Amino acid sequence: MLGLDEKIATFSDGSVILVVIAVAILLGLRHATDPDHLAAVSTLISSGRERTGRVAARLGMAWGLGHATTLFVFGLPIVLYRSYLPKPVQEGAETAVGVLIVALAVWLLLRWHRGVFHPHAHGERNVGRTALQAYGIGLVHGMGGTAGVGILLLSSIDDRLLAVVALGLFALFTAVSMAVLSTGVGATLGAARVRSAFHRVAPALGVSSMAFGVWYALGALSLTPYYL
Repeated sequence: MLGLDEKIATFSDGSVILVVIAVAILLGLRHATDPDHLAAVSTLISSGRERTGRVAARLGMAWGLGHATTLFVFGLPIVLYRSYLPKPVQEGAETAVGVLIVALAVWLLLRWHRGVFHPHAHGERNVGRTALQAYGIGLVHGMGGTAGVGILLLSSIDDRLLAVVALGLFALFTAVSMAVLSTGVGATLGAARVRSAFHRVAPALGVSSMAFGVWYALGALSLTPYYL
């Protein structure tokens, strides 16, 4: 979806502060809907038995803040000095994202195999990801794609201070968007009808997320076609 990011970035040439801020916010909101983000968050939220909107929002915000932290830290030298990570490091970061998605999917499938999601199961209630764990996952996930973010910001913003502010807003609104999307995922999974049938849906979600993670990792290593 990089083409859409480029179109959003062209809305500003860096000369109007409010427009630059608006573009940064739009990029953050759009960035949260990347397929790899959705795959990671859906399996993250689904891994626990308690999938209410409030719990999902907490995990989503923690995940998003972790992502935002890495995004800002790694993006700052790109914005200020156009100092990009070496290609092997970029590939390693993207590969780690794919491995992370696979790991979340495997954890979901293992819990499904143990019968955790069965409507009458009681043994592992409330055992899921903590906010700290979600933050850590977000830290790893945020390493992927940082160079692309820097390029988009640098292409439209000449003022370094304004570029830093825009990067911060980009990171912040990615986190906010992830909290909102996670709330929606949690509310959907927490609905009585969905909750009662989730033990039948979990295998498909886990397998599809695992397949996506494998493809993402292989794509990062240029072993399969890669469009993200």
